[in-house]
Amino acid sequence: MKVLHLDTNHPLLLEQLAALGCENTEEYKATKSEVEKIIHQYEGVIIRSRFKIDREFLDKASKLKFIGRVGAGLENIDVACAREKGIFLAAAPEGNRNAVGEQALGMLLSLMNNLNKADREVRQGTWDREGNRGWELDGKTVGIIGYGNTGRAFAKKLSGFEVEVLCHDILEKVGDSFARQVPMEELQKKADVLSLHVPQTELTLGMVNTAFINRFAKPFWFLNTARGKCVKTADLSEALKSGKILGAGLDVLEYEKTSFEDLFEEGAMPEDFRYLVQSDRVLLSPHIAGWTQESKVKLAQTLVDKIKARFFVS
Repeated sequence: MKVLHLDTNHPLLLEQLAALGCENTEEYKATKSEVEKIIHQYEGVIIRSRFKIDREFLDKASKLKFIGRVGAGLENIDVACAREKGIFLAAAPEGNRNAVGEQALGMLLSLMNNLNKADREVRQGTWDREGNRGWELDGKTVGIIGYGNTGRAFAKKLSGFEVEVLCHDILEKVGDSFARQVPMEELQKKADVLSLHVPQTELTLGMVNTAFINRFAKPFWFLNTARGKCVKTADLSEALKSGKILGAGLDVLEYEKTSFEDLFEEGAMPEDFRYLVQSDRVLLSPHIAGWTQESKVKLAQTLVDKIKARFFVS
């Protein structure tokens, strides 16, 4: 089986696929149009996020049997078209779920205790204890929307705290000993913390907007380690200004893209994003919640295991 690798990953992917008898080709710089000219030669593709695998691409991939995505989701693949063509799709959410759960907890504790703000102030010579008085997680209610791999991992991390954990998901009966599944209305009534763990779909694009935020009964802390486009930045900024959202930990952004740095050129930054950048109540990171030394190995291994089980184990 000939496999085309379009992004660099942990070398175990190449090594273990080769051990299964696959012929690996590494092509990390070719444009999408250049790849489309050769894709008809391959039975497998391994990709992270270099470009979208759409119907045009898939129509040219006449021999393709599988697409392996080294990541949690499949949003950069035309899933319906791939399934229509009988192509096996393998993502690896199991590989980075622990990393995401740990970062979500770290962001929450940092926000509630003003750690990022206090650190900056001390480094600048300011010793403000009262201005950095924090909040304890003990006794709070944490709401998790999207109770799959990462949502469940976060709930498991919270099990050592005296908190009530509620989850909401479009699937029924996903609650467990770590989180009680409830309707959205109950979650919005009780939550002191909201953590988003949903994939990017038509249902979730822009789901965190003013109307959604205002349905929460109490001001709350907000975490997003899912997808940036699930949140409307303008509405989030307004909620932070009004105090409806007490603080936000954002590992992903609506403006996230290859040319992210361009936003920092003069006059290019949207005002709503500028507010997030300047706010002491916002913690930002560059989509690294699932990006640990350990998850790099686990993502690759998860993908190999799925491909092996589908095509090489009878």
